[in-house]
Amino acid sequence: MIRFMIRRFLSLIPTVFLIITFAFIIVRAAPGGPFSAEKGTPPEILLNLQKKYHMDEPIFKQYLRYVGDVAMGDLGPSFRYKDYTVNQLVKQALPVSMLIGTLALLIAVFVGIAAGIASALRQNSWIDYVSMSIAVIGISVPLFVIGPVLKLFLALKWQLLPTSGWLGGRAGWLVVIMPVLTLSLPYLGYIGRLTRASVLEVLRADYIRTARAKGLSETVVMLKHVLKGALLPVVSFIGPAFAGIITGTVVVETIFAIPGLGRFVVQAAFNRDYTLILGDVIVFSVLLVLMNFLVDIVYGFLDPRISYK
Repeated sequence: MIRFMIRRFLSLIPTVFLIITFAFIIVRAAPGGPFSAEKGTPPEILLNLQKKYHMDEPIFKQYLRYVGDVAMGDLGPSFRYKDYTVNQLVKQALPVSMLIGTLALLIAVFVGIAAGIASALRQNSWIDYVSMSIAVIGISVPLFVIGPVLKLFLALKWQLLPTSGWLGGRAGWLVVIMPVLTLSLPYLGYIGRLTRASVLEVLRADYIRTARAKGLSETVVMLKHVLKGALLPVVSFIGPAFAGIITGTVVVETIFAIPGLGRFVVQAAFNRDYTLILGDVIVFSVLLVLMNFLVDIVYGFLDPRISYK
């Protein structure tokens, strides 16, 4: 098991390296540049700016320099926020996005699994219909619609929650509720439907009938036999879902004016801030591969049939 974990972790390095390479090529191939907005700037000043940031060098040399800096943990300076490095901006904004994303994922996992189990055990009942209807709505309606609708009713019409802002104001933790609900609803729907389908499949398995024939209580059957097998697809979904939730904060943070990493993603794209775009891509990519790594480890504890040799 330990050897598998070490090998699996080491395999993440070339994956991240390839992501950095493709992101670097795509960003540099896009039209425009970080100094394109500097209208009327004398050519000699633009030349000095390019020299300062090593952009006057051949593209391959720039790539090698950037990869070497990333390997040392340096994501470079920001072209837009000239008093900050990308590391400082990420350190400032990532905890905000992580807080929203983690809370949204926890709600999606616990509520989604509970709704899926209830729907499977009460198949074709009103509980099943209501739960799956909410799940379909969450999956079908995009975040940029869910957010404004919640803001319209909960903040503007009913005045139960603040319209925007972040922790530190008078509203306190109330500012977290709408962004977290908005972000969690689609994944709650996915997990609910996935759990329902998986539980129904496991309930029809032969070993479940055998467990009941032995006289085991329904609670023991569910906890020790059904859920352990039924949660495997859910666990495999959680890894990419976490990364998706973190990247989904780009929309949510824009709607609710939250000072998270999503705000810098949008602004970096508009400003052609090469290093900030690449820094965001690297952070999101590392989160994704790490969550997939954790999912592989958890799989082994849930399913003893999986071999790590």
